[in-house]
Amino acid sequence: MVDAEVRIALVDDHALFRSGLKGLLSQRDGFKVVADVSSGEEFLALLPGLDVDVVFMDISMPGIDGAETTRRALAQRPELKIITLSMYGDEHYYSLMVKSGALGFLLKDSDIDEVYDAVESVASGENYVNKQLLDSMTRNMSRLATTSAGDDESLSDREIEILVEVCRGLSNQEIADKLFISKRTVDKHRANILEKTGCKNTANLVVYAIKNRLVEI
Repeated sequence: MVDAEVRIALVDDHALFRSGLKGLLSQRDGFKVVADVSSGEEFLALLPGLDVDVVFMDISMPGIDGAETTRRALAQRPELKIITLSMYGDEHYYSLMVKSGALGFLLKDSDIDEVYDAVESVASGENYVNKQLLDSMTRNMSRLATTSAGDDESLSDREIEILVEVCRGLSNQEIADKLFISKRTVDKHRANILEKTGCKNTANLVVYAIKNRLVEI
């Protein structure tokens, strides 16, 4: 839970959706909606004078899409926390949003309590991924052809191999069986991965792996 008031902006081309989300967010103590716009262009024009912490960003909008708007916004204000709003079928955009700097991923029909949790998580600098989206991302995930394609040099080849399997949702025992190593070895590698990457959970690891081009979806 964050202590200070969280200032929120909504960027989505559906007015009815924005209106409903704004009303629900405004009911939460400590949340304040400070902007409510229908396009990436409008948001970027407002941004220089806007006091905002968390941005709900639609993926697919006319004009500048969510990924490009996110990239441009973070170039101006690196401290912004972006939550991606998506519908089923938008999976091909997820890698773009991660690489553009989004921290959170939510379905538009998410329960309001989950929306609150997402805001609090990303406001604290954590990743948040809706479980259904996380399942979809991991199900469609594949390792890139060569580890040299990735930008990360802190992980060993074995750690990268285990990281990919963790992202795919495998348990430590399942990874051990697949790689023909002991569960204890996997446990040790996983602890090292978490320490080196600063990740705390699978959602963090998935975003890390995509951002560092260790996997693709």
